[in-house]
Amino acid sequence: MLLCTACLVGLQLLISCCWAFACHSTEPSPDFTLPGDYLLAGLFPLHSGCLQVRHRPEVTLCDRTGSFNEHGYHLFQAMRLGVEEINNSTTLLPNVTLGYQLYDVCSDSANVYATLSVLSLPGPRHIELQGDLLRYSPKVLAVIGPDTTNRAATTAALLSPFLMPLISYGASSEMLSVKRQYPSFLRTIPNDKYQVETMVLLLQRFGWTWISLVGSSGDYGQLGVQALEKQATDQGICIAFKDIVPFSAQVGDQRMQRLMRHLAQATATVVVVFSNRPLARVFFESVVLANLTGKVWVASEAWVLSRHITGVPGIQRIGTVLGVAIQKRTVPGLKAFEEAYVRADKGAPRPCHKSSCCSSNQVCRECEAFTAHTMPKLKGFSMSSAYNAYRAVYAVAHGLHQLLGCASGVCSRGRVYPWQLLEQIHKVNFLLHKDTVMFNDNGDPLSSYNIIAWDWSGPKWTFTVLGSSTWSPVQLDINETKIQWHGKDNQVPKSVCSSDCLEGHQRVVTGFHPCCFECVPCGAGTFLNKSDLYRCQPCGKEEWAPEGSQTCFPRTVVFLACQEHTSWVLLAANTLLLLLLLGTAGLFAWHLDTPVVRSAGGRLCFLMLGSLAAGSGSLYGFFGEPTRPACLLRQALFALGFTIFLSCLTVRSFQLIIIFKFSTKAPTFYRAWVQNHGAGLFVMISSAAQLLICLTWLVVWTPLPTREYQRFPHLVMLECTEANSLGFILAFLYNGLLSISAFACSYLGKDLPENYNEAKCVTFSLLFNFMSWIAFFTTASVYDGKYLPAVNMLAGLSSLSSGFGGYFLPKCYVILCRPDLNSTEHFQASIQDYTRHRGST
Repeated sequence: MLLCTACLVGLQLLISCCWAFACHSTEPSPDFTLPGDYLLAGLFPLHSGCLQVRHRPEVTLCDRTGSFNEHGYHLFQAMRLGVEEINNSTTLLPNVTLGYQLYDVCSDSANVYATLSVLSLPGPRHIELQGDLLRYSPKVLAVIGPDTTNRAATTAALLSPFLMPLISYGASSEMLSVKRQYPSFLRTIPNDKYQVETMVLLLQRFGWTWISLVGSSGDYGQLGVQALEKQATDQGICIAFKDIVPFSAQVGDQRMQRLMRHLAQATATVVVVFSNRPLARVFFESVVLANLTGKVWVASEAWVLSRHITGVPGIQRIGTVLGVAIQKRTVPGLKAFEEAYVRADKGAPRPCHKSSCCSSNQVCRECEAFTAHTMPKLKGFSMSSAYNAYRAVYAVAHGLHQLLGCASGVCSRGRVYPWQLLEQIHKVNFLLHKDTVMFNDNGDPLSSYNIIAWDWSGPKWTFTVLGSSTWSPVQLDINETKIQWHGKDNQVPKSVCSSDCLEGHQRVVTGFHPCCFECVPCGAGTFLNKSDLYRCQPCGKEEWAPEGSQTCFPRTVVFLACQEHTSWVLLAANTLLLLLLLGTAGLFAWHLDTPVVRSAGGRLCFLMLGSLAAGSGSLYGFFGEPTRPACLLRQALFALGFTIFLSCLTVRSFQLIIIFKFSTKAPTFYRAWVQNHGAGLFVMISSAAQLLICLTWLVVWTPLPTREYQRFPHLVMLECTEANSLGFILAFLYNGLLSISAFACSYLGKDLPENYNEAKCVTFSLLFNFMSWIAFFTTASVYDGKYLPAVNMLAGLSSLSSGFGGYFLPKCYVILCRPDLNSTEHFQASIQDYTRHRGST
């Protein structure tokens, strides 16, 4: 409460000071005031400010020679026209008359004076101190204006405690939408938030990521630059150079010369100029003076259509100008209204009454001196701004219409407080010349922008509407073919620090700006996601990517499938071997009592054939997708089967040596061997040892199906985890020792009787076995591909085939093709020849 009282005391002292220094020798022009049941205030820049050093606080004298502002004049007349139309209407406020108090806000001090004057009570010229501000009833209900963000912020801050509606036609800064600070502020011009978003979309549309940014001193330019820099940076656009044109800037001064040098040195082709009209004029006069050409200039709505800027001599040479403009609207009858104003007899200005203090903010002598030939021309930019002032007047009228209950045709006139009117203005929704007028929760209008381009192709300046932007969200719709670019080939100028990288190449930033980078290809197994161009992303476990890839590809899952040609050949060969083993077993069973079968081992042959058949059956586990049973059995069963075969082969060769060579020399050992069934015992012990190795292998180093990712970047190898295990190596070494033992025993029996001499065939088969596994391990050391299981199976099939071919095929040949050799007599003759030969030696 004390703070509020202090503020009001300050306001009262301030208005007293302003009035003391605002006295003028003439009365206000009658065009600035109009009596009515309810008064509105209008704040318009009829004159430009005076830049001079002041030694005491005073209100600027606005009505000065050479300072007339044509643009503000059209806004002034638009409000007068709107009030006149409403007063003449039979449907809008039918029995209510609106009046106005208009003020010339040529400077900040004039603006403060006008605002305080608006807050004063109808009778006395002061602001009354009250405990309840909502019961405060000043002479004015609502304010239209002012034109700039700085002035609107000052006025809104002063009016906010009283919740007096303030509808600006030209203050577009986003900060004014903050309702905690400016609860009574509304506007009929779009919020700069949408202008900034539209500019960023325009930059993105043409791929301009490297720009210079220039703003004007003051809230409009500085806040606009700040918002644009933030949004542009968030969208990957970098600011090569940024500066503010100071309020006191003059063409050719050191400050502007330095700014021009920096713009020329910056490598950005695009320059965004977020400035008010006066400083934009200074800026472009400096651009022309510095001969800064060949650039694209992106304009804010404050100056893009201003003749004040297009009239700069030589500006047509600066390059291409694109910009954001408020959608063009016209005030019907405004031109005729202004012409009628010029023709009207206004009379000579009257002197101020001695007992009063006349305002210097309500005089325009130049306005009163206009003729039909000297009156300001109403141009497109001023017409659009005038429509915003005109629309603001109608918004207040519609709010008052609802507040007074005029829907019945008769308004109930009574005391109205500003805050009551503010509530109703927020609710208005009406059509004004086919234009919907309404406000959102922040007091912003639901409008849109036009995207325009300057056109110097004709004798005079004009502009082309390229399209528009709408919200929310902000969307851009433009026709690029309408743009006449400044280049020779009418190509879109480039404005980038670094050109885009090739697909699959990441950006490595060089320096401070992310737009300046080098291109480095993504490594194998990584890809470049379009959402993050600065970091290569690793592919998933089941994916792969070559170097410089933009996407990942599914890995191909490979294993030795049964449908492949290689598999068919191996399957056929293995099946043939299995059939041969079964056929041989049948043949031997049929000729079990013949000398050939008995010399081959008799019933031991079936164990040997069975072990070979088990090994052959295990090879089927190499086909198809590896499973847990297949991984457990295929290598272990093969190793065990081949061990049994080699054990039988070894003991068979050893037994023949004992019979023919050691039966007479070492009869005790021979009898012990025969009586203790040495052959069977050896086979059992040898096989049990291999069985123990295999069981240990399966328990400790359990072969399991696995997906191998490291070997090939684009493949997933389905295989079993047995190749590098210690169990596999032990089982293989054990069979290697047995093979050497069998080879040694066969070699020792090379001089046995012909029918018992198997050294050549067994030696050949064992050598072939060694060569098969040497070839496999050599291949495995240099090849890890899909067909390695096929090579492994081929080595196993070769071992089994060599064992079968070297030991059983010769005997099958004798049984089937040489039955004369399969007789007792033949075998006895062979033994007798061996005995005679040994006796002679």
